[in-house]
Amino acid sequence: MSANENLRGADVHVVLEKQRAAWLANEPWTAEQRCELIDRAIGLLVDYQDDIVTALAADFGHRSADFSRLFDVLSPLASMKYTKSQVATWMRDEPRHTDRGEAWVRYQPLGVVGILTAWNFPGNLIFNGLAGALAAGNRVMIKLSEFNPSTSALIARIFPTVFAEDEVAIVTGGAEVGQAFCALPFDHLLFTGATSIGKHVMRAAAENLVPVTLELGGKSPTIISRSADLPAAVSKIITGKLHNAGQICLAPDYVFVPEEHMAEFVSLAKATVAKLYPTLKDNPDYTSVINSRHFERLQGYLTEARDAGVHTVELNPANEDFTGQPHHRMAPTLLLNPDDSLKVMQDEIFGPLLPVKPYSDIQAAVAYINSHPRPLGLYYFGNHAEEEAFVLNRTTSGGVCVNDVLRHAGVETLPFGGVGASGMGAYHGFDGFRTFSHARAVLRAADGPDLMRPPYSDQVRQLVGSLIKR
Repeated sequence: MSANENLRGADVHVVLEKQRAAWLANEPWTAEQRCELIDRAIGLLVDYQDDIVTALAADFGHRSADFSRLFDVLSPLASMKYTKSQVATWMRDEPRHTDRGEAWVRYQPLGVVGILTAWNFPGNLIFNGLAGALAAGNRVMIKLSEFNPSTSALIARIFPTVFAEDEVAIVTGGAEVGQAFCALPFDHLLFTGATSIGKHVMRAAAENLVPVTLELGGKSPTIISRSADLPAAVSKIITGKLHNAGQICLAPDYVFVPEEHMAEFVSLAKATVAKLYPTLKDNPDYTSVINSRHFERLQGYLTEARDAGVHTVELNPANEDFTGQPHHRMAPTLLLNPDDSLKVMQDEIFGPLLPVKPYSDIQAAVAYINSHPRPLGLYYFGNHAEEEAFVLNRTTSGGVCVNDVLRHAGVETLPFGGVGASGMGAYHGFDGFRTFSHARAVLRAADGPDLMRPPYSDQVRQLVGSLIKR
């Protein structure tokens, strides 16, 4: 299969059958074999790092080379190295207590795992999902996003140089191929993308009862407490928000600020952007919006908000004119207290726009969060133990980061995933290994009489009776 071939549904089905046949015909991969497979993927990241960075820049119009190297090369490389170091430990049988003999859980490969990646961090998503699937001993099929034509072509070219098609197969193509891919009878399917698409993925997978892990994003809220170090909080929030120009599933989507600190928040946000990006239009560190469709969507949010009378603050230190630019860069913009009826407060933003909402008491902020779909991430800035406990106990989100944003997703010992509308299931580290494994219960029964078989004697009745009590 070439990188440019528009695969038909029948083609991906043939690949799945080839992988399943190989899985059934061979012994499960040993720890050494799984580590060797992971090593091949590590080699791709190291050997083709410059090509990955260049391809991502081409796909985005412009993307910071340093940012791409950090988050689409180094980050997945670290994950794969950690996974490799733990595979043998994770594969060990897990003893369980019983008085009926010897019991344990054995983690078995599921068989063939499908991975459907998003366009915003293709290197990270491809290799992170692959790490867990290979560690668990599975064959893997990966469908790449059509919004990354350069990166997808590169991945489709380099993977066959180290993986046989019945080990790891790369699938390219548009929405039609994606639909066929989701309808395949995988043993597990991992999807990263929008909630609206996640519903279609889950519906397609249900036809074959394929278990799914969905990482869907959503509107991740941030709360700044009155006890917070406000300058430090604003610096971290704005820095995290502008990574990849806000095109991150975990990006802070809106911020609650104490009402008396709104003006100071705006002032600090301006100062933070001026420090990070003294200029924006031609700054090599500032990323473009991926394509015209998403650029126009974000501009539509701004237009609607401004028409509704929302006060917007453009964070544009050099007062640059973005009209007529060759790429889709946008100045970061704050939207102060927008109404919930606006699309910017209904849709996941996925761009450099940040609604800022004033609040008077923490209970009201938490009530607002709880009245909306459960988000992938939640961020709390503060140094008030009781208030922090209140936020953690009374909200539900995929993950939480206290006094920072995004960083919990990079901790390999923590599960990464959503809840409710932001997804289901988790991966990364051991949690990824378990997601892509079957936890098989095994009991080696102890010898001895089975008193529970009929005909039931008075002795059995007395025993049962003695056990039924408070």
